[in-house]
Amino acid sequence: MNKIAGLGLLVIAGAAVALAQAPAPAAKAPSASQAIKQLEHEWIDAERTGDADKLGQILADDWVGIGYDGKKETKQEMLADVKSGKGKLESFEFGPMDVKVLGNVAVVQGSDTEKSSFDGKDTSGKWIWMDVFVKREGNWVAVRSQSAMVK
Repeated sequence: MNKIAGLGLLVIAGAAVALAQAPAPAAKAPSASQAIKQLEHEWIDAERTGDADKLGQILADDWVGIGYDGKKETKQEMLADVKSGKGKLESFEFGPMDVKVLGNVAVVQGSDTEKSSFDGKDTSGKWIWMDVFVKREGNWVAVRSQSAMVK
């Protein structure tokens, strides 16, 4: 009887050691929605710090935005504005942000409150905006944007 009990304890101890040494599960990759929200934060950080290289990674080469004045702006124009320092972003606070992922396309609707200026004109206030991202070669990039100031 003692031999059976000892063998049972040995099996249980071996199983416990095996379980204790089992590899930890891999860290869960962020969801597409979380990844897009992170890109939105990186976009603002790049604008705030004048990091045109980082912004250039977020915007697709065929990105086009429609600004508060109704004018279209290409990626090249946006990067030139960031490099020149035309836009100033003193403070920025995100409001609610909603991401809808549709396969390899994601649409983001959001708002913010900011203290900003562009080409010497005060653009501070509450803004609403929408960005469209596409997953290309494994990376999310913005392809379209539109923003409007809330009056």
